[in-house]
Amino acid sequence: MAGRVYVIGAGATKIGEHWDKSLRELAVEALLAAVKDAGISKREIEALYVGNMMSGQLQGQEHLGALVATWAGIPGVAACKVEAACASGGVAFHQAYLAVASGLYDCVAVVGVEKMTDALPSDVTAALATAEDQEYVVFTGASFVGLNALLYRLYLEKYGVKQENVASFAVHCHKMAVANPYAQFRRAVSLEEVMSSPLIADPIRLLECAPVGDGAAALILCSEGFLKRNPRDEIVEVTGSSVATDVLSVHERKDPLDAAAFRRAVEAAMRMSRVEVNDIDVLEVHDAFTILGVLSLEVTGFAPKGEGSRLVVEGELEPGGKIPTNTLGGLKARGHPVGATGVYQILDVVLQLRGKAGPNQVSEAEIGMAQNFGGVAGTVAVNVLKRVR
Repeated sequence: MAGRVYVIGAGATKIGEHWDKSLRELAVEALLAAVKDAGISKREIEALYVGNMMSGQLQGQEHLGALVATWAGIPGVAACKVEAACASGGVAFHQAYLAVASGLYDCVAVVGVEKMTDALPSDVTAALATAEDQEYVVFTGASFVGLNALLYRLYLEKYGVKQENVASFAVHCHKMAVANPYAQFRRAVSLEEVMSSPLIADPIRLLECAPVGDGAAALILCSEGFLKRNPRDEIVEVTGSSVATDVLSVHERKDPLDAAAFRRAVEAAMRMSRVEVNDIDVLEVHDAFTILGVLSLEVTGFAPKGEGSRLVVEGELEPGGKIPTNTLGGLKARGHPVGATGVYQILDVVLQLRGKAGPNQVSEAEIGMAQNFGGVAGTVAVNVLKRVR
């Protein structure tokens, strides 16, 4: 039987263009901030999991576990890098959860980190494409924005939805990011701005895409025994954690819009948590492109197929709405430093459950869910958290 696991510390850097900080400096800054928030000594950390996708391609640097542990002043701990494309952060958190739930460790840390803005756009695009099948897909020239554009076109045609409704997801996220001090873009945008922005891959517009950015986020997880020895007023428990995979390439799936891995991960995490869809008070979805945000709402069960964008248009994703979603800006406006994103998403849920989300606080938020995609949902990590007090 799995032991109970709690999140007791959270820290992050602002997402942006950190040309004055290295990959390791970002990771260590976030980790030490989480340690300080937890009110523990960093020497109490027994294991470290680093979520990252592209350090090998963009910085020529691997072996991040030992690197970050060394620069954080905790050499000797068990440490490793976890890579699962854009889901690296969510999967790293899952590994940290397993480490504590198994009873092997009492206190562990997870750090998500990525540094993208120092590299040429062509190099970043090539690095991102390593999440797809190099031999059968990437050699054709397909990019990730191109693959998501295919999904987008199929969705609009199949359900007869107006693109403006889907694009409204970007407007929502920018509105939420204004109050988030960690966000990359703290400014609102109008639907007209989104729809008139340059076309990237038909029908995806520039302002429907999450930006390139640098950043790091970290969380401290502990066991029930550790918590009893280190009591605190605010307690958030990890009640469900799941990772699932799908057939890697979209063209090989029976239904490209089905998101089978997503469904499996959501169902498993909710079953572990013993919660239903209507129990979720706050949601973080992987809106690397607006269409993914809308699809996530439908696959999770908050809207029937083809009707996810209605929740956006009707304001149901805002605090006070049917399902407050991406309440601190999501990937679109908080930012998307790829390997760090899954940890930022969970950190945002933790802030809501602690009642520390500022002007965007969801009243009496008790249960939150974070969904993190790798590739075109080839890997999906879903984590459910609950406020204990």
